[in-house]
Amino acid sequence: MNIVGDYEKEGYVHIRALVSEEVAQAFLQALKRQIGDGPIALSGKRDHVNLLHRPAFEIYGHHYPPMLHFLWGLTPTVSAIVGRELLPTYDYFRIYREGDRCRVHYDRPSCEHSLSLTLDYSDGVAWPLELGRTPYPEPSARVEEDFGDEAYGSIAMEVGDAVLYRGVQHRHGRITPNPNGWSAHLFLHWVEREGAYRDHGFDGHGNTAKVNFSFS
Repeated sequence: MNIVGDYEKEGYVHIRALVSEEVAQAFLQALKRQIGDGPIALSGKRDHVNLLHRPAFEIYGHHYPPMLHFLWGLTPTVSAIVGRELLPTYDYFRIYREGDRCRVHYDRPSCEHSLSLTLDYSDGVAWPLELGRTPYPEPSARVEEDFGDEAYGSIAMEVGDAVLYRGVQHRHGRITPNPNGWSAHLFLHWVEREGAYRDHGFDGHGNTAKVNFSFS
């Protein structure tokens, strides 16, 4: 793992080789076994999030527990990079298709610290994530096609690379069309244990109360 950038100063860093290509492939193979060998049916789907121009295949960690284990397992590593104790909130997997873009946006409070991890490209062409350089003081629902006059950085990730960024404060998106037939990505999110968004820990899908076991 090699960290490029200054997270405290810039609000985002490029993490090279966060996971190995073998781990990325093992994850994708396990997920593919769960969803089946047939084609992913998107042609008849109409609904999609407002960040996208058309539907994409998505699955959330609370529907596929191995993804939550990935999120929880990375928490100590990401906490060390951020320099604060973090609580995991949620994660999701998305497959973008050729020509897809993602509108420029801020994340919601559960995404105080966000990680975009690239798992594979069908054609091996690195596709950049763009991030605004100007921090915003609080969450915003603002969504736009590009960054306008705001300066931004562009980070092209290889398979296994990630970008860690302050999702609530820095606008981000993919304004360059996907050059691959498809690309697979995992998005993971955390909040600071003692921070303003700590109540968003586990994103409402977990309970941190102590468990009591009984036997008969």
